[in-house]
Amino acid sequence: MPALIEIVSHINAAPSVVFDLELDVDVHAASMRGSQETATTSSGRRQLTLGDEVTFRARHLGVRWRMTSRITAYERPHRFVDEQTRGPFRVLRHEHHFEDLTRFGTRMTDRMTINAPLGPLGAVVTRALIAPYLRRLLKRRAAHIKCLAEAHSKA
Repeated sequence: MPALIEIVSHINAAPSVVFDLELDVDVHAASMRGSQETATTSSGRRQLTLGDEVTFRARHLGVRWRMTSRITAYERPHRFVDEQTRGPFRVLRHEHHFEDLTRFGTRMTDRMTINAPLGPLGAVVTRALIAPYLRRLLKRRAAHIKCLAEAHSKA
């Protein structure tokens, strides 16, 4: 059974600014410094676009992880989706939505669906350990994006 994680953030910046920051692999790596995360892109560019793949390497929950995701949907500046193509999950789909609140900035919604291998045991581990951990990571990443986007908008 898949687990769904949803994080909603309000950011005082234009959707295009937030969208671009979310697709910058250097910004991603900086937001995950505690896990020593690195990102390598299939295109060599640091800014991802439709069809690009990125391979992440990091230490999470005391384990070294490697996961490759592809950008499977791209509608700048409203939405993009990345999906795991290789890695530890049976399914990992991460939808990013950016709603223009006009004078009030952007409502950014991260919606991540995960399904671990190992059947019922994997489902229990996902709900008890992995989903709460990923929720914390997404919140940390959203706070990092918010800080950068709002600083950019003041400049």
